[in-house]
Amino acid sequence: MSYTALQVDPSVLAEGVNLLWVLVVSFLIFFMHAGFAMLEAGQVRSKNVANQLTKNLLTWSVGVTVFFLIGSGISSLVGSGSFAPAFGASAANDYVGWLFGAVFAMTAATIVSGAVAGRAKLRAYITYTILLAAVIYPVVTGLTWAGSHLSFGGAVFKDFAGGMIVHGMGGIAGLTAAYVLGPRMGRYNEDGSANVIPGHSLTFAVLGTLILAFGWYGFNVGTAASVFTVTEEGTLALGAFSYVGRVAMTTTIAMACGAMGAGLAAWAKTGKVDTLYVANGLLAGLVGITAIPDTTTWWGAFVVGGLAGAQLPVVFGFVEKRLKIDDVCAVFPVHGSAGVLGTLLFPFVATSGSVGSVVTAFISQVVGVAVITVWTVVTTGIIWYALKAMGEARVTPEHEQEGLDVSEHGVETYPEFGGGESVVADGGEVSTDVRTDGGSSDD
Repeated sequence: MSYTALQVDPSVLAEGVNLLWVLVVSFLIFFMHAGFAMLEAGQVRSKNVANQLTKNLLTWSVGVTVFFLIGSGISSLVGSGSFAPAFGASAANDYVGWLFGAVFAMTAATIVSGAVAGRAKLRAYITYTILLAAVIYPVVTGLTWAGSHLSFGGAVFKDFAGGMIVHGMGGIAGLTAAYVLGPRMGRYNEDGSANVIPGHSLTFAVLGTLILAFGWYGFNVGTAASVFTVTEEGTLALGAFSYVGRVAMTTTIAMACGAMGAGLAAWAKTGKVDTLYVANGLLAGLVGITAIPDTTTWWGAFVVGGLAGAQLPVVFGFVEKRLKIDDVCAVFPVHGSAGVLGTLLFPFVATSGSVGSVVTAFISQVVGVAVITVWTVVTTGIIWYALKAMGEARVTPEHEQEGLDVSEHGVETYPEFGGGESVVADGGEVSTDVRTDGGSSDD
């Protein structure tokens, strides 16, 4: 019996494996939306759960469509000077790259929903999502990943997987929108002291946290997007997978240290280990390392994750008590300040040879953070102030009191606890006597 040697074109094999890897991690990042949905739903009142879930569903549906038609083209325009939207792809497999970019874009978009929960009109939130997916986020990626325009002294702004570009931007946008909207009814007393408005399900919040952490491996490890490359000699060699182990290790360590850092900080502050702080601290640790997992030392992962977690209770208290901003799901301390912190720590925790001048690299990071922050605050503020001026940003006090599930959607997440009254929603009168089989109460 004779055998014919298997003939394999290295370039075809490399392309196939790389495409498969990028698709798998894109699906994993998409699954993070389930985590965001559970995390946010758990942190809002039971009367607003359906509203929060609807926002998560529509963030993806509306945002990814807009990013396909407009946003991807704006990113390329800012980056390279040429408007090249996703629908103009010349080859079928070019859409894989668009999908990979889209799941990152939608992560930035959905972060905002947690900050404005409980009082933003659905139409206002969707309007902002459209503009974020079309312009705000694409300009950021055009200045960074697509064009490398942000630099100082020859050092290019470093953000491997979106610690600042995605999470920092989303957290800052959420804080800005929450500031413009104002706090929920009953959040602050006349003397300025804050009242705690607990979420309805700590179980959902922790489940969402763990789903997000699972998806984060796609976010960080998946950004090492090339498994193989083909050398000039026509042989296979590892591409980004030559350092993928470091990305996986630093992501895991920072995640763990974020949870411990937040728990310890909460314990030092109150004498109690707050479960929600531990959960959000785990996420803050992940955000902190996201900009730099490919270059951070093992001990640097401990430092970044621990500090990102520890700053969470401190920053949340500052936002709540000093700034008087009602950030419902702690969006800014989890995504905003943690993203900024990790991004700025890059030159101080990097492996030998990853940076030249520490000072130059640090200034480059500061420049990048500053530009993204100013752009996000200004554009987000303009949009929400415009919506507010038109009376379209916030629901009425009556609707907020009754809950957005009924006033915005005509449903109750937990109908067995409903009162059966009727309220006037945006589209007319809606009965709260909602059946659980999907039909109306008039059937």
